[in-house]
Amino acid sequence: MIRLLLLIPTLDRSGAEKQLMLLARGLPTDEFSVHVVALTRGGPYADVLRQAGIDVTVLGKRMKFDPRTLRDLRRLVREERPDVIHSWLFAANAYARFVAGGANGPPVVVSERCVDSWKSGWQLWLDRRLVSRTRMLLANSESVAEFYRGVGHPAERVMVIPNGIEEPPSPSCSREELLRELSLPDDARLVAYVGRLAPQKRLDTLLWAAQLLRQANERSYLLIAGDGPQAAWAKELSRKLECDRHVRFLGHRDDAASLLPLVDAFWLASDFEGMSNSLMEAMACGRPVVVSNIPPNRELVDHGVEGYLVDVGDGVGLAQYTARLLDDPDLAAKMGEAGRRRMQEHHSVAQMVSRHAELYHRLLAPAAEGQSGTEDAAVGTSQK
Repeated sequence: MIRLLLLIPTLDRSGAEKQLMLLARGLPTDEFSVHVVALTRGGPYADVLRQAGIDVTVLGKRMKFDPRTLRDLRRLVREERPDVIHSWLFAANAYARFVAGGANGPPVVVSERCVDSWKSGWQLWLDRRLVSRTRMLLANSESVAEFYRGVGHPAERVMVIPNGIEEPPSPSCSREELLRELSLPDDARLVAYVGRLAPQKRLDTLLWAAQLLRQANERSYLLIAGDGPQAAWAKELSRKLECDRHVRFLGHRDDAASLLPLVDAFWLASDFEGMSNSLMEAMACGRPVVVSNIPPNRELVDHGVEGYLVDVGDGVGLAQYTARLLDDPDLAAKMGEAGRRRMQEHHSVAQMVSRHAELYHRLLAPAAEGQSGTEDAAVGTSQK
């Protein structure tokens, strides 16, 4: 039985947190004993994990570097004696390697989920200083892996395990019920964005594209599901652009994924991503997509196959390609089916869990098998 400690800043309802939850819940219980630790606070996924019978501990970190939290984490590791520590995101990755990862401690695996261009010099410096205490860095896309190789992580200790996507949930309501809820006409054509309302998501591009699309198809409406620091700003911008009458801000919705089968197309205009869960969920639902032409999106979408790629900030391209999809249901269905098939073949939760389990076993393989076994695992598993 492998004792696995999964460490993450919070258990809020967001992308990395969801992947951790799916992993913890999916690992075979006859092989793994899983303990999830949140540095700062719990959240919705804490309840999901506990309902699945998984231990969850919240340490209550109050500041960027909290000596009390570091002490509590060190004590917990000493008491629990995990065989492997797997941390997720910058703060947890730093804390995990502070308390373990040395010659006498359990191996530490760190997960990076995005091309973290936001990191300042001291954060990159700290990452490099802690490389020696890192047995493997996991990225969820080849572009994330390439970024971290480029800032000093040895290539033989960087591995790609793409996100896993659940089978699409049944819609929480019918399309007719959704249209009534949103006070939309029966013949409305729906385009959706699901995600945080934050600068990297280029909400201005989405709103400008919605205004342009309306000129090509007067039945089109944009649904924006999510919350974040730019929520109020985006609503005000929609009024300034005079597109607020055909944009609906849904706020955070627990059923957002189950609404995706009800829409006609999906948009993602981000400047940068790791590997977008909402994009993958839309593809798994068989929705054609129009997304920004950034490296992680290119790992999921071939232009003209599962959807279309447009330059970052190209609202005209978003509108033009979406108008083509709305005007040609057969083309939209063909692209949607290609996306659904791609998710099934390469990005199932079972595949994601299996790849992690294999890595954990390799890390704990007898010394006779040597470090070469671990290093042999450090190959990209992202698939086209």
